[in-house]
Amino acid sequence: MDFIPYNSRLTYHKSPFGAVREGERVTMRIVLPRSLGCTGASLIIDSDGGSSRVYPMTWERMERTDEEWWRVTFTAEREGLYWYRFAVARRDGGKLITCFENSAGRISPDGTSFQLTVYSADMTTPDWIKGSVIYQIFPDRFNFSGKEKKNIPADRVIRSDWGGRPLWEPDSEGRIDRYDFFKGDLKGIEQKLDYLESLGVGCIYLNPIFEAQSNHRYDTADYERIDPLLGTEADFRSLCRNAEKRGIRIVLDGVFSHTGADSVYFNKNGRYKSPGAYNSEASPYYEWYKFKHYPDDYACWWGVDILPEVDEENESYLRFIAGEGGVLRKWLRAGASGWRLDVADELPDKFLDRLRLAVKAEKPDAYILGEVWEDASNKISYGERRRYLRGAQLDSVMNYPFARLMTDFAISGKAEGFNDTVEQICENYPKPSVDCLMNHIGTHDTCRILNMLATGGEYHSDPRERYAGGLTPEQAERGKRLLRMISAVQFTLPGVPCVYYGDEAGIDGGVDPFNRGCYPWGNEDEELIAHYKFLGRLRKEHPVFKEGEFVPVSAALGCVAFERRGEGERIMTVANRNEHPIVYVLPEEGWSSLTEERIGGRELYLGAESTAILIFR
Repeated sequence: MDFIPYNSRLTYHKSPFGAVREGERVTMRIVLPRSLGCTGASLIIDSDGGSSRVYPMTWERMERTDEEWWRVTFTAEREGLYWYRFAVARRDGGKLITCFENSAGRISPDGTSFQLTVYSADMTTPDWIKGSVIYQIFPDRFNFSGKEKKNIPADRVIRSDWGGRPLWEPDSEGRIDRYDFFKGDLKGIEQKLDYLESLGVGCIYLNPIFEAQSNHRYDTADYERIDPLLGTEADFRSLCRNAEKRGIRIVLDGVFSHTGADSVYFNKNGRYKSPGAYNSEASPYYEWYKFKHYPDDYACWWGVDILPEVDEENESYLRFIAGEGGVLRKWLRAGASGWRLDVADELPDKFLDRLRLAVKAEKPDAYILGEVWEDASNKISYGERRRYLRGAQLDSVMNYPFARLMTDFAISGKAEGFNDTVEQICENYPKPSVDCLMNHIGTHDTCRILNMLATGGEYHSDPRERYAGGLTPEQAERGKRLLRMISAVQFTLPGVPCVYYGDEAGIDGGVDPFNRGCYPWGNEDEELIAHYKFLGRLRKEHPVFKEGEFVPVSAALGCVAFERRGEGERIMTVANRNEHPIVYVLPEEGWSSLTEERIGGRELYLGAESTAILIFR
């Protein structure tokens, strides 16, 4: 008999499932063939720092005639990341049980150790974001209120052709010296709150809104001032106040690893009256930056000289951002409900620790979201293992592993491994973080999802292409069909789905800057919007999406199926990526469709490139 002695995702082998809290009791069980001749077994746990602890296992019972069960229970005493395996003793020597294929163990020394995440006993994450929908807005391109602004810098290219092709005029070295602005503003967002509410949105994530010289505003010029084209602090307060009346919170983009060179703090271009770090070593901001040879040789973000890096551990900078009267608290007091942290994996632990203390002291239910592109539970940066998700730093992260998984499935049709990837994140991350993951399929950093799906990923992320858009009718129809399919998956996975503004309206566009076009008011794809409104209602009406368990059902032959269970509900998602209809055999009778597919007994009749959402009655 081919034994699988241990599977970390089965509560029969490990209980509770996944990451555990400090002080929580954990039971592990291995199943061995009697023919192995086991005389003893032990659990070996290594801390991330290298120290080991051995827990002897107890013979539990015989099952049938050929299985021996061995069991151990221990207390997860300290927060941290741990790696474990099992040792099996025999009269003629020892064997190891190690990890293969994510979760399944084999009797072999050649696998890897299993991961155990232990998070802080008092870790909590904001309840209001769970079960919600996030809507990401690039402020210059969402909606213009019609209100003209004052004190606009003269070197900005102001557009009056809403919906025109974004400007892209790099010089011979690929640098962008001029940015165009379509005048989208905070009042314009406020005017569309009813629309956002109709989509089921509970959180608006705004790309940077502070004064900056570019239209993307990741080159911060003044953290304490709203960019004049977007409006005023009073406009921001009004937006937050009126959004919250509709059950919608506002999360800001925090860009804290660098500033703009053309800023109050660095002032390389002499735009500001007071001396910046570039102008004088006596500047109060001089010690924030990393000069190699003053003033022109300085550390900058990814070698981009308009983005000088800051020393995030500098005490003056820390007080400015995270102090009692600092930037974080100022905007929370003004109405923000959280911060999304740009390049969170480039922010050192000292900064993140101080940031969380400041944010939670000001607003305990504020949402702290980090940009991390890999598995954030075991990420290594700054030469050490990061502890983002263990209770003292981030609440959760942008879920790039899910984003890649969903788009790859939609483009390639390969279903195998889909549920394994979802389970791996659910296993490695603390449950409080899983429930508020930001599940996006497109952002300001990627090609528009419609183009990605319509072209098979041809314009996915290659910045050299700079594809502006212009799908054929056939391509657009295929892209929308796949978008309806994969968005239904997105809205039913663990975590919180995020819609990048205009994706729900059928916006076309390639990579930056063409993925940042204007929202097409008056020219929306109404059928696609109706689909997103349905998904938003679905999440509001069914509490299982808030904290429900993920249960894999199948993933093969171009079809993915999984359940969410909890709150007295069971909802199943079945996605067919095949270019032909299928009959999917359900695991049992009793299911009815929330998406109008036909069910006969255990047979679900599912169209080509479509998704069914079912409920167990």
